[in-house]
Amino acid sequence: MTEPFKALQVIEADGKFVLSIVDKLIDNLPPGDVIIKVHYSSLNYKDALSATGNKGVTRQFPHTPGIDAAGEVVSSIDENWKPGDQVIVTGFDFGMNTSGGFQEYIRVPAKWVVRLPKGLTLRESMIYGTAGFTAALSVQALLKTGVQPADGKIVVTGASGGVGSIAVAILSKLGYQVTAVSSKQAAFLESLGAVEVLPRAEMDDASGKVMLKPRFAGGIDTVGGNVLATVVKSLQYGGAVTACGMVNGGPLPLTVFPFILKGVQLLGIDSVEYPISKRKEIWEVMATSWKPAQLAQLANEIPLEKLGENINLILAGKIQGRTVVRLA
Repeated sequence: MTEPFKALQVIEADGKFVLSIVDKLIDNLPPGDVIIKVHYSSLNYKDALSATGNKGVTRQFPHTPGIDAAGEVVSSIDENWKPGDQVIVTGFDFGMNTSGGFQEYIRVPAKWVVRLPKGLTLRESMIYGTAGFTAALSVQALLKTGVQPADGKIVVTGASGGVGSIAVAILSKLGYQVTAVSSKQAAFLESLGAVEVLPRAEMDDASGKVMLKPRFAGGIDTVGGNVLATVVKSLQYGGAVTACGMVNGGPLPLTVFPFILKGVQLLGIDSVEYPISKRKEIWEVMATSWKPAQLAQLANEIPLEKLGENINLILAGKIQGRTVVRLA
């Protein structure tokens, strides 16, 4: 454990944020219980924000981003983990203000670590990553409201992105008719099981109406803003929509009328602080009954050295599906 290893590092210099591949030592890592050799990570929008100096995500630099990691335990002072265990780390402060997964080794608290479930490889777990975990939490929340496939179509916004594309694939596998909202990649979304693809403009209502014609039994929204408001106003009686993103903005231009006249539900989804005690059961269904046949086709794999250009692409909205980062 004395040999240097490769890491992506972001430094702040003269008001600019600069990426480079550097050599690190284990002693450079933060305190923790478990040292893990990282085989794969993945690129999320939050990683791109961290890598470009968004102080709402990361406050101090130099920093190594990466909110996802999957690999093999090298050593542990916690008795629950042994060398050779294959594990996943997502959520909590990992990759935000704690050194993250864009490096060959990490050291983290034991309470952040989840055992890789049977049915998933390390690579497949990072095709999912935080995006897939968030999609699964969204599907779970929707199912708990009682929305059934026979009730009508489920709309997924931001469907070509990481959360959206995996949500489309999982819902389709579970027998739901999925309407994907995206201004691009219609063929890709149809290959994941979407029964129709709508342009974003069609779900960005500017009429000012407090309610719209009922179209959907439920929804998974990944963008927020007026698009989310349009989905809420377009739900059938008793419908529900989950919300997990805000790339379209934080303000939500709604009235109470859809909630008190149609009994609809708006369900917030957070994957960061989701209890570790409940994470295992979500990963188990992701590895088995919810695992899409098309999981592999969601991924574009890159080496650590290609992260810089892909960070620019995800910020520009030009990434389809998921980007897996190969480290081992």
